[in-house]
Amino acid sequence: MKQIIDELRQADIGKVWTDEPLANHTTWRIGGPADLLIQPKDKSALLTALKIIHRHDIPWSVIGRGSNLLVRDGGIRGAVLKVAEGLSHCEFRGEEVCVGAGYSMIRLAVEAGKKGLTGMEFAGGIPGTVGGAVYMNAGAHGSDLSRIIKEAEILFDDGEVKVLNNEELSFSYRTSLLQKRKGVVLEARFGLRQGDRREIAATLAANKERRRITQPLQMPCAGSVFRNPPGDHAGRLIEAAGLKGFHYGGAQVSEIHANFIVNRGGATATDVLTLITHIRCTIKEKFGVDLHPEVLVVGEG
Repeated sequence: MKQIIDELRQADIGKVWTDEPLANHTTWRIGGPADLLIQPKDKSALLTALKIIHRHDIPWSVIGRGSNLLVRDGGIRGAVLKVAEGLSHCEFRGEEVCVGAGYSMIRLAVEAGKKGLTGMEFAGGIPGTVGGAVYMNAGAHGSDLSRIIKEAEILFDDGEVKVLNNEELSFSYRTSLLQKRKGVVLEARFGLRQGDRREIAATLAANKERRRITQPLQMPCAGSVFRNPPGDHAGRLIEAAGLKGFHYGGAQVSEIHANFIVNRGGATATDVLTLITHIRCTIKEKFGVDLHPEVLVVGEG
C-alpha cells in the first residue's frame, strides 16, 4: 500500500487518506474505514489515479457526497475515489448546462432557476452530487434525471472514456447502466427550457418548505431508504405498520417521515441493516409487499 500511496502523491493527484473512517464522508455519519481514500483534484488526476490503481491491481469504488449510501462497519478494502470539488465545474450554454460530477444537485437547481431555466426544480432537495444522481437516476416530486439529461461522460473500469446519450444510459426507476457496468461519471449535460424566474423560484421555495416540514433534515440520514412499491409509498406502509419511531441501537425510523432512518447518535451500519430487515419483514407480514432498499450498501461487515 505504501508504494501506491507514494505514486499517488508523486503524481500530485489531490487528497489522499489511509484508514480514513467513511463516517466522515457520508450523510448518515456511519461507516468503517477505507484502506485508501482518494479525492482527485481534477478530471486528469482522476484518470491518472485509476491507472495507478489498476497497475497495483487493487479493488476500487466511488463515492460522492455520501448520501443514499450505507458503508458497513468493516469499511471498504482497496481504494475509494471521492468525486468532489475537483470535478465541480458548471457552464450554462443557452438552454443547456454542462456540469462536473462533483457538483451539488441542489446548487445546480438553484443556479438554473436564477437563469430562468426550468426542468430542474425537482432536484432542489436532492442532497447528493451530479455523479451520484446519474448513477441512481435520482428523482423527486414526480420527476427524475432521465427527463432532462442529454448525455454523460463516463470513465469505465477498463480505462475507456465514453460519452453516452440518454438512451445508452439505460435509465429506469432509480437505476442506470452504471449499476450494471462499473464506471465513474465525469460530466453530464442537461437540456432545460426557458421559464419564468419567479415561478421557478416559487416552486423551489415551496419544495424546500415541504421538505423542512416533512423530512428529518436536522438529523444525520441518507434520504429515502426504500423504493416506493408500484402504486404506493414506502413511507405510508411503514407508518401504517406502526413503525414510526421504532429504533434499534442508534438507528431509528424517523418520527417525521417513516421512509427515513436517522442516526440518533452512535448508530452503526449493523444497527441500520437490522432495522431495515425488521421493516421489510414487518411490511411483508402485514401487507404482503416486498420493500426494496434504495440506499446502496457497500463494504464489509
